[in-house]
Amino acid sequence: MNQDSASPDDLPADETAAEDGVIHEARLWRDDGWTARVIKNEDDDGWAVEMIKDGEAEPALVGPWTMGRDKKNPKPLDTSAFHTLVKTASEVLRRHEQQLHAMLHKSVDVDTGSARITVMLDIVPDEDDPYALLSARDESGEQLAQVTVAPNFKLNPGSAAKWIENEFRKPD
Repeated sequence: MNQDSASPDDLPADETAAEDGVIHEARLWRDDGWTARVIKNEDDDGWAVEMIKDGEAEPALVGPWTMGRDKKNPKPLDTSAFHTLVKTASEVLRRHEQQLHAMLHKSVDVDTGSARITVMLDIVPDEDDPYALLSARDESGEQLAQVTVAPNFKLNPGSAAKWIENEFRKPD
């Protein structure tokens, strides 16, 4: 193949697509709420691709990108690669959200002999004044108590049982 001939991926995006915010270029694709940008890899002589979700300042994913046939330039982005990158970046964001949720929301069940009570700790990571809400619900989901505690309160079966035994008074 003659290196002077341009492939369709090397041609600029058409005018109507650019007006809609959609860009399909060899090193830049913007579509479906995502931007894929092929960049020079800072760690070596190769290339990398970054995936940025619309409205976000930081990339959700940065990874190595394949060299083209000339072994100097990156392989052009295409529809299939873009959709794979969107799927991968979306999964990374989903896992991050799940991890954050697990860190900020914890619960334990305590059997009191007469009832099963679910005790929950919901951390509010406010920049100026972080705190946590410690709450208890019965088996039907009715709230029995709620108090504000320090965001570093350690919720475990023992601390939950102690709170219940102390008639839901604010822990020290």
